[in-house]
Amino acid sequence: MTFRQFAFNNVMRNKRLYLAYFLSSMFTVMVFFTFAIFAFHPAFSEGSVHNYALVGMAAAGGIIYVFSFFFVLYSMSSFLQSRKKEFGLLMMMGASNRQIRLMVFLENIFIGIAATVGGILIGLLFAKAILLTAENVLIINESLYFYFPTLAIVITLISFIFLFFCISLFLSFILRTSKLIELIKGEQQSKGEPKASIILSVIATVLLLIGYGTALYVRGAGVVYAMIPVIIVVILGTYLLFTQLSVYFVRLLKNNTLVFWHKTNMLLFSDLSFRLKDNARTFFMVAVISTVAFSAIGTLYGFQSYLFKGGSEISPYSITYNPWADSSKEEIAADVDRINGILQEENVAANYEAMDMNYYDMPEQDMRVLIASASDYNRFAALIGEESVHPEKDEAIIVEQSGAVIMQGPKASEVLMQSNITLENGDELQPGRIIETEVLSAINGYYIVADEVYDQLGSPSYNDMSVVWKVEEWQTEQIIEVGRKLSEELEYKAFSVEYTLYEISKAYGPILFIGLFIGIVFFVSAGSFLYFRLFTDLEGEKQKFRSIAKIGLKQSELKKIVNRQIAILFFSPIIVALLHGAVALTALSRLFDYNLMVESSLVLGSFALIQIIYFSIVRFFYVKQVERMVY
Repeated sequence: MTFRQFAFNNVMRNKRLYLAYFLSSMFTVMVFFTFAIFAFHPAFSEGSVHNYALVGMAAAGGIIYVFSFFFVLYSMSSFLQSRKKEFGLLMMMGASNRQIRLMVFLENIFIGIAATVGGILIGLLFAKAILLTAENVLIINESLYFYFPTLAIVITLISFIFLFFCISLFLSFILRTSKLIELIKGEQQSKGEPKASIILSVIATVLLLIGYGTALYVRGAGVVYAMIPVIIVVILGTYLLFTQLSVYFVRLLKNNTLVFWHKTNMLLFSDLSFRLKDNARTFFMVAVISTVAFSAIGTLYGFQSYLFKGGSEISPYSITYNPWADSSKEEIAADVDRINGILQEENVAANYEAMDMNYYDMPEQDMRVLIASASDYNRFAALIGEESVHPEKDEAIIVEQSGAVIMQGPKASEVLMQSNITLENGDELQPGRIIETEVLSAINGYYIVADEVYDQLGSPSYNDMSVVWKVEEWQTEQIIEVGRKLSEELEYKAFSVEYTLYEISKAYGPILFIGLFIGIVFFVSAGSFLYFRLFTDLEGEKQKFRSIAKIGLKQSELKKIVNRQIAILFFSPIIVALLHGAVALTALSRLFDYNLMVESSLVLGSFALIQIIYFSIVRFFYVKQVERMVY
C-alpha cells in the first residue's frame, strides 16, 4: 500500500466525521459555481441586463470565497483536534513528523478535490432549474437559457483547489508544532474545573439588556445612529454569555441539590460546564454567523415587502396623470387622449375620473392643504370600491391615508385637527372626525366638505388637476407595457403603479437573490460548526458512557441524557441567534415604522424548522454511535 493509498483510506475510514465537512464544502462550491454560471452567462454579456447585477454577483462570489477559506480552515482544525491520539500513535510506530504532515495534506487535498468536483457536478445538474428561478426572480428580458459553462468550471476548479491547497499547507504547519506527549494524551488531558466570573456574568447580562433595550427603544433615524454601538455591545455580551454566564448558570444548577440529584441530572450536568467552556468560542461564532444570516435575509425580505407595500400605496389606481402647472387645457386633453389611445393599443379596458385639486392656505399651520368636495371624493372612491362619505354642512372630515408611512413627526390628522377651515363669508368650519382611506393616497392628509360648503371656500391658493384610470380586469403584462410607454412618452406626468412595482422588482430582485444565497451559505456553515464540535467530542463521550453503563446505566436513561445534552449544546447558540435576529428585525420595523411581524416570523420560523430537522438527523446518528459503543 502506497502512502497516498494510506491517506485515502484514512479519509474513507473517517467518512462519518468527514461527511458534514465534505457536504458543507461541496455546497459552498456549488453556490460559488452558481454565481460563476450567472457571471459568464451569454445573456449578461450580450443583453441589456443591468451592470449592478453582475457587480453584485461578483461581490457575492468573493464574499462566499473568503468565507469558505475561514470555514474550511476552522473545520479542518476542529477535526484534527479529535485525531491527536491517532497522530501520536503513528509517530510511536515510526512515522516522522514530515510524514504526518504529508498525510494530513493529502487527506485534505483528496476531500477538497472531491468536494470541488461534486459541487460543480451538482451545480450542473441543477443549473437549468436555478437559471429558470433566477430569470423570474431577477425579472430580466433576456432568457437565461442553459449553456455549458466552461469558463465557470475552470475558474471554480482553480479557485477552490488553490483554496484547499493553501489550507492544507497551513494545517500541516500547525500540526508540526504539537509535541508527542500532547498528541498521545489527546483529549484526556485534565482541563481543571471550569471557572466563571460572577462579575463578568453580570456584565454579560447587563450588556445584552442594554443592547436589546436600546434596539427596541429607538425609532426612526435613531435606529441608524444606535446600530453600530448596539452591535458592538451585543457581540461583547454574547461572547461573555457563552464563556462566563452559561458556565456560571450550570454551576448554580449543580449546587442546587434538588435539581442536581433529580434522576439522571447528575450525569447531565456533571461535565456540561466543561463542554460549554470548551465550545464557547464555537457557540459564539455560530450565534454571530446565524444572526447575520437571519438578519440579512429577514431585512432583505422585509425591505422588499416594505417597498411593494409602499409602491402599491402610492396610488390605488392603475394610472394617475398629473399635468404640469403651466399646462393648457388643450395640452391636458391631448395627454388624456394619448393615455386612452395607449390603453386601446394594449387592449386594456379601464374607467377614469378627473378632479380639480384645489389647495387652500392654513395660516395656523403655515401650510397649504387640499380640500375636496364630497361628490369629487365619492367619484374617485367608487372607482376603487371605497365607501362614499356624506359630510354635514357644518362638518369637515379629515382623511388619513391607510397604511401611510410616517418616518418622524406627528400624523397629518393630528396637524389638520388643530386647524379650522375659513369660508368666504368669514365663518369657520371645525374638523369633526377622521377616516382612513386609500382615495388620493398620494396626498397624506386632506379635508372633505359638503358640496354646498365647497362652493363657499373662495379662490384657492394653488390649483392642480388629477386624472386617474382603474383597470377593470387584472392584466399585468398589458398594464406594465402601458406604463412603459407612458414613462417614455409623457415622462413624469403619467404614473402606472403596476409598472413602478415591476421596476422595483427588477431592481431589487438581484439583491434579494444574492442575499438569500449568502445567508443560506452562512446558515449551513453555522450548522456544520455545531456538527463538528459534537462529533469531535464523540470518542470521549463513548468512553464515559461505557464506564457508566458498567454500574447499571440503562439504555433508555443513556438515550435521555445524550438527547438532552445534545439539545442544550446544539440549540443554545441557535436560540441566542434567533433572539438577536428578532430584536434586529424589530429595530428595522421601528426604523421604517412598518410592521415586519409576518416577515420576521416567516424567516425566523423557517430557519428554526430547518435547524430542528437538522438536529433530528444529527441526534439520530450521534445516539446511534454512542449506543453501538456502549451496549
